[in-house]
Amino acid sequence: MTGARHLYVHVPFCAHRCGYCDFVTLVGRRDGHGAYVDALLAELELQRGLLASRIETVFLGGGTPTYTEPRALERLLDGLPRADEVTVEANPETVTSELASLLRARGVTRVSLGAQSFQPHLLGVLERQARPETVRRAFYHLRDAGFDNISLDLIYGIPGQSPSDLAHDLAEAIALGPEHLSCYELEAKPGTRFTHAHGDELARQAEAMEGYFELVVDELTAAAYRWYETANFCRPGRQARHNLGYWLGKDYLGLGIGAVSTVGGVRWRNRPALPAYVAALARGKRPPREEEPLEADVVSRERLMLGLRLDEPVPLTEVAGALDPVALDRMERLGLAERRDGGLALTARGRFLGGGVTAELMAESPANVQFE
Repeated sequence: MTGARHLYVHVPFCAHRCGYCDFVTLVGRRDGHGAYVDALLAELELQRGLLASRIETVFLGGGTPTYTEPRALERLLDGLPRADEVTVEANPETVTSELASLLRARGVTRVSLGAQSFQPHLLGVLERQARPETVRRAFYHLRDAGFDNISLDLIYGIPGQSPSDLAHDLAEAIALGPEHLSCYELEAKPGTRFTHAHGDELARQAEAMEGYFELVVDELTAAAYRWYETANFCRPGRQARHNLGYWLGKDYLGLGIGAVSTVGGVRWRNRPALPAYVAALARGKRPPREEEPLEADVVSRERLMLGLRLDEPVPLTEVAGALDPVALDRMERLGLAERRDGGLALTARGRFLGGGVTAELMAESPANVQFE
Protein backbone atom coordinates (compact mmCIF):
# COMPACT_ATOMS: atom_id res chain seq x y z
CA MET A 1 0.00 0.00 0.00
CA THR A 2 1.38 3.39 -1.03
CA GLY A 3 -0.74 5.30 1.49
CA ALA A 4 -3.57 7.80 1.33
CA ARG A 5 -2.88 11.06 -0.48
CA HIS A 6 -5.97 12.88 0.81
CA LEU A 7 -6.41 14.06 4.41
CA TYR A 8 -9.65 15.31 5.95
CA VAL A 9 -9.64 17.12 9.32
CA HIS A 10 -12.94 17.63 11.11
CA VAL A 11 -13.18 20.79 13.22
CA PRO A 12 -16.66 20.68 14.77
CA PHE A 13 -17.02 24.03 16.51
CA CYS A 14 -19.72 26.53 15.48
CA ALA A 15 -21.12 29.74 16.92
CA HIS A 16 -24.63 28.43 16.22
CA ARG A 17 -26.18 25.21 14.99
CA CYS A 18 -28.49 25.83 12.05
CA GLY A 19 -31.85 24.05 12.19
CA TYR A 20 -31.25 22.00 9.03
CA CYS A 21 -27.71 20.88 9.91
CA ASP A 22 -27.01 17.21 10.63
CA PHE A 23 -23.20 17.36 10.69
CA VAL A 24 -21.16 16.57 13.80
CA THR A 25 -21.01 20.05 15.33
CA LEU A 26 -20.55 21.58 18.76
CA VAL A 27 -21.71 25.08 19.72
CA GLY A 28 -19.19 27.35 21.40
CA ARG A 29 -16.72 25.41 23.60
CA ARG A 30 -14.05 28.10 23.04
CA ASP A 31 -12.15 26.93 26.11
CA GLY A 32 -11.88 23.43 24.60
CA HIS A 33 -10.48 24.33 21.17
CA GLY A 34 -6.86 23.98 22.23
CA ALA A 35 -7.38 20.53 23.73
CA TYR A 36 -9.18 19.38 20.60
CA VAL A 37 -6.30 20.56 18.40
CA ASP A 38 -3.92 18.64 20.68
CA ALA A 39 -6.03 15.54 20.08
CA LEU A 40 -6.14 16.06 16.30
CA LEU A 41 -2.37 16.37 16.11
CA ALA A 42 -1.94 13.31 18.33
CA GLU A 43 -4.26 11.30 16.08
CA LEU A 44 -2.28 12.47 13.05
CA GLU A 45 0.91 11.11 14.60
CA LEU A 46 -0.74 7.77 15.37
CA GLN A 47 -2.06 7.46 11.82
CA ARG A 48 0.81 9.05 9.89
CA GLY A 49 1.94 5.67 8.58
CA LEU A 50 -1.30 5.44 6.60
CA LEU A 51 -0.43 8.56 4.61
CA ALA A 52 1.66 8.65 1.46
CA SER A 53 5.00 10.42 1.55
CA ARG A 54 3.51 13.16 -0.63
CA ILE A 55 0.02 14.47 0.22
CA GLU A 56 -2.11 15.88 -2.58
CA THR A 57 -4.90 17.51 -0.57
CA VAL A 58 -5.82 18.56 2.96
CA PHE A 59 -9.37 19.67 3.77
CA LEU A 60 -10.49 21.28 7.04
CA GLY A 61 -14.25 20.89 7.33
CA GLY A 62 -16.78 21.26 10.06
CA GLY A 63 -18.48 22.75 11.85
CA THR A 64 -16.85 26.06 11.11
CA PRO A 65 -13.06 25.67 11.15
CA THR A 66 -12.61 29.46 11.04
CA TYR A 67 -14.64 29.81 14.26
CA THR A 68 -11.80 27.98 16.04
CA GLU A 69 -9.81 30.10 18.49
CA PRO A 70 -7.10 31.72 16.29
CA ARG A 71 -4.04 30.45 18.17
CA ALA A 72 -5.42 26.92 18.15
CA LEU A 73 -6.24 27.15 14.43
CA GLU A 74 -2.78 28.49 13.69
CA ARG A 75 -1.18 25.63 15.62
CA LEU A 76 -3.33 23.10 13.78
CA LEU A 77 -2.39 24.44 10.36
CA ASP A 78 1.29 24.46 11.31
CA GLY A 79 1.07 20.82 12.40
CA LEU A 80 -0.57 19.43 9.28
CA PRO A 81 1.45 18.02 6.38
CA ARG A 82 2.06 20.24 3.37
CA ALA A 83 -0.10 19.54 0.34
CA ASP A 84 -0.71 20.81 -3.18
CA GLU A 85 -4.24 21.91 -2.20
CA VAL A 86 -5.15 22.95 1.34
CA THR A 87 -8.81 23.93 1.74
CA VAL A 88 -10.49 25.49 4.77
CA GLU A 89 -14.26 25.89 5.10
CA ALA A 90 -15.34 29.29 6.40
CA ASN A 91 -18.54 31.03 7.38
CA PRO A 92 -18.54 34.64 6.11
CA GLU A 93 -19.04 36.23 9.53
CA THR A 94 -15.78 34.68 10.79
CA VAL A 95 -13.62 36.05 7.97
CA THR A 96 -11.75 39.20 8.95
CA SER A 97 -8.70 40.61 7.21
CA GLU A 98 -6.61 39.17 10.05
CA LEU A 99 -8.13 35.70 9.69
CA ALA A 100 -7.63 35.76 5.91
CA SER A 101 -3.98 36.71 6.38
CA LEU A 102 -3.51 33.98 8.99
CA LEU A 103 -4.87 31.34 6.62
CA ARG A 104 -2.71 32.53 3.75
CA ALA A 105 0.45 32.70 5.88
CA ARG A 106 -0.13 29.16 7.18
CA GLY A 107 -0.25 27.46 3.79
CA VAL A 108 -3.98 27.45 2.98
CA THR A 109 -4.44 27.62 -0.80
CA ARG A 110 -8.23 27.46 -1.12
CA VAL A 111 -11.19 28.67 0.95
CA SER A 112 -14.74 27.34 0.70
CA LEU A 113 -17.07 30.13 1.80
CA GLY A 114 -20.55 29.18 2.99
CA ALA A 115 -22.61 31.97 1.45
CA GLN A 116 -25.82 29.87 1.05
CA SER A 117 -27.84 32.87 -0.18
CA PHE A 118 -27.63 36.61 -0.81
CA GLN A 119 -31.27 37.16 0.19
CA PRO A 120 -31.74 38.51 3.76
CA HIS A 121 -35.10 36.80 4.23
CA LEU A 122 -33.68 33.42 3.12
CA LEU A 123 -30.60 33.79 5.30
CA GLY A 124 -33.00 34.37 8.18
CA VAL A 125 -34.93 31.18 7.38
CA LEU A 126 -31.63 29.25 7.31
CA GLU A 127 -30.66 30.80 10.68
CA ARG A 128 -27.45 32.12 9.14
CA GLN A 129 -25.72 34.93 10.99
CA ALA A 130 -24.20 36.52 7.89
CA ARG A 131 -25.94 39.17 5.81
CA PRO A 132 -25.35 39.66 2.05
CA GLU A 133 -22.80 42.40 2.71
CA THR A 134 -21.01 40.06 5.15
CA VAL A 135 -20.53 37.52 2.36
CA ARG A 136 -19.15 40.12 -0.02
CA ARG A 137 -16.84 41.58 2.62
CA ALA A 138 -15.47 38.13 3.50
CA PHE A 139 -14.86 37.38 -0.18
CA TYR A 140 -12.88 40.59 -0.64
CA HIS A 141 -10.88 40.00 2.56
CA LEU A 142 -9.79 36.68 1.04
CA ARG A 143 -8.94 38.30 -2.28
CA ASP A 144 -6.93 41.02 -0.52
CA ALA A 145 -4.99 38.33 1.36
CA GLY A 146 -3.93 36.82 -1.99
CA PHE A 147 -6.38 33.91 -2.41
CA ASP A 148 -6.90 33.09 -6.07
CA ASN A 149 -8.96 29.95 -5.45
CA ILE A 150 -12.24 30.66 -3.63
CA SER A 151 -15.36 28.52 -3.67
CA LEU A 152 -18.85 29.71 -2.78
CA ASP A 153 -21.59 27.42 -1.44
CA LEU A 154 -25.21 28.16 -2.35
CA ILE A 155 -28.39 26.35 -1.25
CA TYR A 156 -31.66 26.15 -3.18
CA GLY A 157 -35.09 24.87 -2.21
CA ILE A 158 -35.16 27.10 0.87
CA PRO A 159 -38.63 27.68 2.38
CA GLY A 160 -39.97 30.90 0.89
CA GLN A 161 -37.52 30.88 -2.04
CA SER A 162 -38.77 31.64 -5.55
CA PRO A 163 -37.07 31.03 -8.91
CA SER A 164 -36.30 34.75 -9.10
CA ASP A 165 -34.65 34.57 -5.65
CA LEU A 166 -32.40 31.79 -6.90
CA ALA A 167 -31.63 33.66 -10.11
CA HIS A 168 -30.64 36.67 -7.98
CA ASP A 169 -28.35 34.50 -5.83
CA LEU A 170 -26.66 33.07 -8.90
CA ALA A 171 -26.19 36.52 -10.41
CA GLU A 172 -24.67 37.81 -7.15
CA ALA A 173 -22.29 34.86 -6.98
CA ILE A 174 -21.24 35.19 -10.63
CA ALA A 175 -20.61 38.90 -10.13
CA LEU A 176 -18.09 38.13 -7.38
CA GLY A 177 -16.24 35.82 -9.77
CA PRO A 178 -15.24 32.86 -7.56
CA GLU A 179 -13.20 30.10 -9.13
CA HIS A 180 -15.64 27.45 -7.91
CA LEU A 181 -19.31 27.18 -6.95
CA SER A 182 -21.10 24.39 -5.08
CA CYS A 183 -24.89 24.50 -5.38
CA TYR A 184 -26.86 22.09 -3.18
CA GLU A 185 -30.53 21.41 -2.75
CA LEU A 186 -31.65 21.89 0.82
CA GLU A 187 -31.92 18.61 2.71
CA ALA A 188 -33.68 18.90 6.05
CA LYS A 189 -33.60 15.68 8.03
CA PRO A 190 -36.94 14.41 9.40
CA GLY A 191 -37.49 15.23 13.03
CA THR A 192 -35.33 18.35 13.12
CA ARG A 193 -36.76 21.64 14.33
CA PHE A 194 -36.41 22.88 10.76
CA THR A 195 -38.83 20.29 9.39
CA HIS A 196 -41.27 20.99 12.23
CA ALA A 197 -41.18 24.70 11.44
CA HIS A 198 -41.26 24.47 7.64
CA GLY A 199 -42.72 21.05 6.80
CA ASP A 200 -45.46 22.17 4.40
CA GLU A 201 -43.21 24.62 2.59
CA LEU A 202 -40.43 22.04 2.30
CA ALA A 203 -42.88 19.71 0.60
CA ARG A 204 -43.77 22.46 -1.88
CA GLN A 205 -40.12 23.23 -2.52
CA ALA A 206 -39.39 19.54 -3.16
CA GLU A 207 -41.68 19.71 -6.16
CA ALA A 208 -39.71 22.66 -7.53
CA MET A 209 -36.23 21.13 -7.15
CA GLU A 210 -35.95 19.92 -10.74
CA GLY A 211 -36.63 23.41 -12.06
CA TYR A 212 -34.18 24.96 -9.62
CA PHE A 213 -31.50 22.47 -10.65
CA GLU A 214 -31.97 23.29 -14.33
CA LEU A 215 -31.78 27.00 -13.56
CA VAL A 216 -28.50 26.52 -11.66
CA VAL A 217 -26.93 24.55 -14.51
CA ASP A 218 -28.17 26.92 -17.21
CA GLU A 219 -26.99 30.09 -15.47
CA LEU A 220 -23.58 28.83 -14.40
CA THR A 221 -22.67 27.11 -17.66
CA ALA A 222 -23.77 30.26 -19.53
CA ALA A 223 -21.27 32.13 -17.33
CA ALA A 224 -18.52 29.74 -18.53
CA TYR A 225 -18.37 27.57 -15.43
CA ARG A 226 -17.74 23.89 -16.11
CA TRP A 227 -20.44 21.58 -14.72
CA TYR A 228 -17.89 18.96 -13.72
CA GLU A 229 -19.86 17.26 -10.93
CA THR A 230 -23.55 17.06 -10.16
CA ALA A 231 -23.54 19.99 -7.72
CA ASN A 232 -20.18 21.59 -8.54
CA PHE A 233 -19.01 24.11 -11.12
CA CYS A 234 -15.58 25.57 -11.75
CA ARG A 235 -13.35 27.73 -13.88
CA PRO A 236 -10.84 25.76 -16.00
CA GLY A 237 -8.50 23.71 -13.82
CA ARG A 238 -10.20 24.72 -10.57
CA GLN A 239 -11.97 21.49 -9.65
CA ALA A 240 -12.03 20.73 -5.92
CA ARG A 241 -9.18 18.24 -5.96
CA HIS A 242 -9.95 16.90 -2.49
CA ASN A 243 -13.55 16.09 -3.35
CA LEU A 244 -12.43 14.61 -6.66
CA GLY A 245 -10.46 12.12 -4.57
CA TYR A 246 -13.74 10.91 -3.04
CA TRP A 247 -15.60 10.79 -6.35
CA LEU A 248 -12.74 8.88 -8.01
CA GLY A 249 -12.62 6.28 -5.24
CA LYS A 250 -9.22 7.25 -3.82
CA ASP A 251 -8.09 6.37 -0.29
CA TYR A 252 -8.40 9.13 2.29
CA LEU A 253 -7.64 9.53 5.98
CA GLY A 254 -10.01 11.40 8.29
CA LEU A 255 -9.10 12.94 11.65
CA GLY A 256 -11.43 14.18 14.37
CA ILE A 257 -14.76 13.27 15.90
CA GLY A 258 -17.16 11.70 13.41
CA ALA A 259 -14.49 11.66 10.69
CA VAL A 260 -14.56 8.83 8.15
CA SER A 261 -11.50 7.14 6.60
CA THR A 262 -11.18 4.67 3.75
CA VAL A 263 -7.71 3.17 3.48
CA GLY A 264 -6.56 -0.16 2.10
CA GLY A 265 -10.02 -1.66 1.67
CA VAL A 266 -11.22 -0.77 5.18
CA ARG A 267 -13.56 2.05 6.18
CA TRP A 268 -13.87 3.38 9.68
CA ARG A 269 -15.62 6.24 11.42
CA ASN A 270 -14.49 7.88 14.62
CA ARG A 271 -17.31 8.01 17.12
CA PRO A 272 -18.69 11.55 17.51
CA ALA A 273 -18.22 11.87 21.30
CA LEU A 274 -15.77 14.67 22.08
CA PRO A 275 -14.77 13.67 25.66
CA ALA A 276 -13.96 10.07 24.69
CA TYR A 277 -11.99 11.27 21.65
CA VAL A 278 -9.85 13.74 23.60
CA ALA A 279 -9.33 11.37 26.54
CA ALA A 280 -8.17 8.46 24.37
CA LEU A 281 -5.63 10.54 22.48
CA ALA A 282 -4.37 12.19 25.67
CA ARG A 283 -3.42 8.64 26.73
CA GLY A 284 -1.75 7.97 23.38
CA LYS A 285 -4.55 5.61 22.36
CA ARG A 286 -6.53 5.43 19.15
CA PRO A 287 -9.98 7.05 19.53
CA PRO A 288 -13.10 4.83 19.63
CA ARG A 289 -14.29 3.97 16.13
CA GLU A 290 -16.44 1.64 14.06
CA GLU A 291 -14.80 -0.39 11.26
CA GLU A 292 -16.16 -1.96 8.10
CA PRO A 293 -14.14 -4.10 5.66
CA LEU A 294 -15.10 -3.18 2.10
CA GLU A 295 -15.97 -6.09 -0.17
CA ALA A 296 -15.08 -5.80 -3.85
CA ASP A 297 -18.72 -5.47 -4.91
CA VAL A 298 -19.26 -2.59 -2.47
CA VAL A 299 -16.22 -0.79 -3.86
CA SER A 300 -17.44 -1.33 -7.42
CA ARG A 301 -20.96 -0.07 -6.66
CA GLU A 302 -19.66 3.01 -4.87
CA ARG A 303 -17.25 3.69 -7.72
CA LEU A 304 -20.17 3.61 -10.16
CA MET A 305 -22.47 5.73 -7.99
CA LEU A 306 -19.86 8.42 -7.35
CA GLY A 307 -18.15 8.25 -10.72
CA LEU A 308 -21.37 8.94 -12.61
CA ARG A 309 -21.66 12.26 -10.77
CA LEU A 310 -18.73 13.51 -12.88
CA ASP A 311 -18.72 14.79 -16.44
CA GLU A 312 -15.86 12.46 -17.39
CA PRO A 313 -16.39 8.71 -17.97
CA VAL A 314 -15.82 6.20 -15.19
CA PRO A 315 -13.68 3.32 -16.55
CA LEU A 316 -15.84 0.29 -17.33
CA THR A 317 -13.13 -2.01 -15.98
CA GLU A 318 -13.68 -0.53 -12.52
CA VAL A 319 -17.48 -0.80 -12.44
CA ALA A 320 -18.39 -3.74 -14.67
CA GLY A 321 -19.47 -5.91 -11.74
CA ALA A 322 -21.88 -3.24 -10.52
CA LEU A 323 -23.63 -2.67 -13.87
CA ASP A 324 -26.84 -4.22 -15.12
CA PRO A 325 -26.03 -4.74 -18.85
CA VAL A 326 -29.69 -4.86 -19.85
CA ALA A 327 -30.37 -1.59 -18.05
CA LEU A 328 -27.27 -0.07 -19.64
CA ASP A 329 -28.52 -0.89 -23.12
CA ARG A 330 -31.89 0.64 -22.23
CA MET A 331 -30.37 3.83 -20.80
CA GLU A 332 -28.23 4.21 -23.93
CA ARG A 333 -31.27 3.83 -26.19
CA LEU A 334 -33.08 6.49 -24.15
CA GLY A 335 -30.11 8.85 -24.54
CA LEU A 336 -29.39 8.96 -20.79
CA ALA A 337 -26.01 7.18 -20.70
CA GLU A 338 -23.19 6.61 -23.14
CA ARG A 339 -20.08 4.48 -23.45
CA ARG A 340 -17.06 6.44 -24.63
CA ASP A 341 -13.27 6.34 -24.28
CA GLY A 342 -13.45 2.96 -22.52
CA GLY A 343 -15.77 4.32 -19.87
CA LEU A 344 -19.34 5.14 -18.98
CA ALA A 345 -20.87 8.57 -18.45
CA LEU A 346 -24.32 10.08 -18.22
CA THR A 347 -25.40 12.32 -21.06
CA ALA A 348 -26.41 15.91 -20.30
CA ARG A 349 -30.05 14.76 -20.16
CA GLY A 350 -29.09 11.83 -17.96
CA ARG A 351 -27.23 14.11 -15.55
CA PHE A 352 -30.38 16.12 -14.88
CA LEU A 353 -32.05 12.88 -13.79
CA GLY A 354 -28.88 11.90 -11.94
CA GLY A 355 -29.46 9.41 -9.16
CA GLY A 356 -32.50 7.89 -10.85
CA VAL A 357 -30.46 6.85 -13.87
CA THR A 358 -27.64 5.57 -11.70
CA ALA A 359 -30.10 3.48 -9.66
CA GLU A 360 -31.43 1.96 -12.90
CA LEU A 361 -27.91 1.07 -14.04
CA MET A 362 -26.95 -0.60 -10.76
CA ALA A 363 -27.07 -4.39 -10.79
CA GLU A 364 -29.17 -5.88 -7.98
CA SER A 365 -26.39 -8.35 -7.17
CA PRO A 366 -22.70 -8.56 -8.10
CA ALA A 367 -22.33 -9.50 -11.75
CA ASN A 368 -19.42 -11.04 -13.61
CA VAL A 369 -19.66 -8.87 -16.71
CA GLN A 370 -16.93 -7.71 -19.08
CA PHE A 371 -17.29 -4.82 -21.47
CA GLU A 372 -15.13 -4.18 -24.47
